[in-house]
Amino acid sequence: MRTLRLEVNGDEVVTSAPDHWTLLEVLRYGLGLTGSKQGCDKGDCGACTVLLDGEPVLACLTLAASAEGRRVLTIEGLMPQWTRESGTPGPHPVQDAFDRCGALQCGFCQPGMMLSAKALLDRVAEPTLDEIRAALAGNLCRCTGYTQIFQAVQLAAAERAGKPVEPPSWRRPEHTPAGGELPWKEGRPPQEPAEV
Repeated sequence: MRTLRLEVNGDEVVTSAPDHWTLLEVLRYGLGLTGSKQGCDKGDCGACTVLLDGEPVLACLTLAASAEGRRVLTIEGLMPQWTRESGTPGPHPVQDAFDRCGALQCGFCQPGMMLSAKALLDRVAEPTLDEIRAALAGNLCRCTGYTQIFQAVQLAAAERAGKPVEPPSWRRPEHTPAGGELPWKEGRPPQEPAEV
């Protein structure tokens, strides 16, 4: 067993783990932070992505001992960190944009995808579509076609830069119900009454 001292989501943490445990195992099974998913266990899917000193890493391939004394950010810490740093309550702009764009379906890839997007936007204020694709290339999603994920990152970047945001074609007035709101600009889409 090894004693580890980490900063996890802004809190100093001391925990014990076997020497061979990965950062993912420490986070999920030692600390109960299950937002980082255990997918492939070989670095192929990106579901376990966390930020280590602000950079995305695959927690399933990172020995926990190598994170000693470093800053770890998981999906559980993204909103609290945003609130502390910005003074704005609510979800981080990346989380909000993913929600507003309908960027995720089952949610399994969501934590890694969002943290990779956050790291990109911290490095590049207004990334190109190619830069977004490259930054998210290590995060696989089996449910979507990635278009709405890329649009979510573009939305978060544009709003962060204070630029007007043009809704994607599928959110333009010609594609909304008659008299419907533009959910892209208004936040959540209007809910249709359920048929009985």
